[in-house]
Amino acid sequence: MNHSPHPAAVLGGLASVAACCFVLDLMTGPAALSPGRVLAALMHQAPLADSVIVRELRLPIAIAALLIGASLGMAGAVMQTVLDNPLASPFTMGLSAAAGVGATAVIVLGPPVAALSLAGPLAAPLGAFAMTLAAAFLIDAIGRWRAMTREVMVLAGLAIMFFCQSLQALIQLAASPDALPRIVTWFLGDMQRADWTAAMIAGAALAISAPLLLKDSWRLTALRLGDDRAEALGVRIAPLKRRSLVLVALLTAAAVSFVGTIGFIGLVAPHLARALVGEDHRLLLPGSALAGAALLSAAAAASKLIVPGIALPVTVVTSLVGVPFLFLLIHRAGTRGA
Repeated sequence: MNHSPHPAAVLGGLASVAACCFVLDLMTGPAALSPGRVLAALMHQAPLADSVIVRELRLPIAIAALLIGASLGMAGAVMQTVLDNPLASPFTMGLSAAAGVGATAVIVLGPPVAALSLAGPLAAPLGAFAMTLAAAFLIDAIGRWRAMTREVMVLAGLAIMFFCQSLQALIQLAASPDALPRIVTWFLGDMQRADWTAAMIAGAALAISAPLLLKDSWRLTALRLGDDRAEALGVRIAPLKRRSLVLVALLTAAAVSFVGTIGFIGLVAPHLARALVGEDHRLLLPGSALAGAALLSAAAAASKLIVPGIALPVTVVTSLVGVPFLFLLIHRAGTRGA
């Protein structure tokens, strides 16, 4: 008899974990609050001090963490499928670094075109999206060139990441003292700089991308069988990969435009979801989003607990989990290839 849990129960469990991490994120900080005080503040039944701390200071950051984590988790799942590479993610393939270049270039050098200058708070995300899209299609072109192996693809992604980081350092040299702290944010990944604008832009990108990706879920599942088999099932490979990479670029740019580069969420979350719900992208995509939301919310809370009174950059926390996980994946890939 099969005693494996129903996929809906698994997704419900992931949603419950994400909700608990969200509340934990609201509880932690210089002024520690109990779950009851947090819930009372959310329901407008708390003293003024608690309401200000929870609703005005912590709530936009906590909501942004959920939405950004979900975006990175879903983007990572799509990248791993489209590139047929278990090591692919917006961070490891250089997309997050490319987004940082686009955003910081707009901040320091100004919008390159009049349309961006009129976009106001959207100028930096639009610049990030343009650079991320260029990097995504460069990675796709590299992958199709002479049918490169997975290992070479990872090296290409790392090369793009280091190149973009170098460009970002050059842009940093031209930055004014006012812009410099915001640029350093992209190197470190700081959820404490998130606000309602960051949450709304990440939420809008997720609301646009998720339905379109779920519409292609059966095609993405077929793609896991290999390009030839997917094409035999009627999947048009090239258009599917192109539109998927555009949506990945949108999710990544919106996720990092305000809080900076956040490592390894897009790598770890899809593998956790895959272990729980399998390869069916009707379940894998929402599972990856929920796992990413839970991971980033937990990391945001942990970043405020490791050193009392100081909120560490969230990438420090995600790297503590992500780097060992990356080594594990590399070891497994080497074992299979031996």
